[in-house]
Amino acid sequence: MASTPSPQSPDSPEEPTVVSAPPLFGAGDPTADCIADSAGGLTFDLDAPGLPDTAGDWSAALVLRRRGSEDPEAEEIRLPLAPDGDGRLRAVLPSTVALPEGRWDAYVACADAEPRRLVPGLADLRSLVDRRPGPGTSPLAVRIPYATKHGNLSLRSWLRGPHAEAGDLRPGPAGLAGHGRLYRVEDPAAWLAGAVVEARLRRDPAVVRTAPVAPDERDGADAQDFTFTLGFAGLTEEWRGGLDVWDLWLRTADGSASARIARILDDVADKKQIFTYPARSVDASYAPAQAGPYFTADNDLAIRIEERPPVAH
Repeated sequence: MASTPSPQSPDSPEEPTVVSAPPLFGAGDPTADCIADSAGGLTFDLDAPGLPDTAGDWSAALVLRRRGSEDPEAEEIRLPLAPDGDGRLRAVLPSTVALPEGRWDAYVACADAEPRRLVPGLADLRSLVDRRPGPGTSPLAVRIPYATKHGNLSLRSWLRGPHAEAGDLRPGPAGLAGHGRLYRVEDPAAWLAGAVVEARLRRDPAVVRTAPVAPDERDGADAQDFTFTLGFAGLTEEWRGGLDVWDLWLRTADGSASARIARILDDVADKKQIFTYPARSVDASYAPAQAGPYFTADNDLAIRIEERPPVAH
């Protein structure tokens, strides 16, 4: 006997249920390709398999949230996503949009749905390699997209003015010889006249050591380029074992302005494990020590002083 259909609930709609359209970005993790320009801007292209033929009544945005913020939504930037005509969505982060220093995690948000983390796709960062920003006094904007250890898309952002870009570094037996280039000052030659490289002891920033700056006389150098040699012996006078870190700054002769020495004008977001330098032995008064330069997690230049390991026999 055929079963009798169950009576319809009074609350059931009489019209057929409308099936929602497929998700705009499919079921998998949405992927974003990145293109960088030499001015510091970024373009993001996202695949959107659920994109309708017409723009229709929908909204989507690429959301950047500053990592470590107590209220991520209070420190977020929303970039509208618009169809590019090839079944993809595009968002643009111009260099003129202020992005405070830090790490920014990238999400995609569509209508009222919970934002989803983006996965990095292809990255065209050729314009960032050996970047040489033009003249100007406005803060220098640098944004480098990268993949996190969990495989998500994030940006490392710097906003600096003035900025001292670290060039060639040569740690020797007596100290660190280096080259650099100054950006975002009106008159680089006047700014550098009598300037010094200042090493500040991280555990006590009032303790400083300085070394004079000289013009870079290599072929192709100009008024923005400088050289310095910072001795290791003076950095070990305050050392009493363990690890001491000295952060390096470029400072004007009268102390009215300074710039952190860093390396940010390329396509490498994290240089600490990429650019490594040998430590040199130093005869410190407290104990045998070693000294050497390194780049911090923020790509700033620093020198570490630590105990020299025993020689194996």
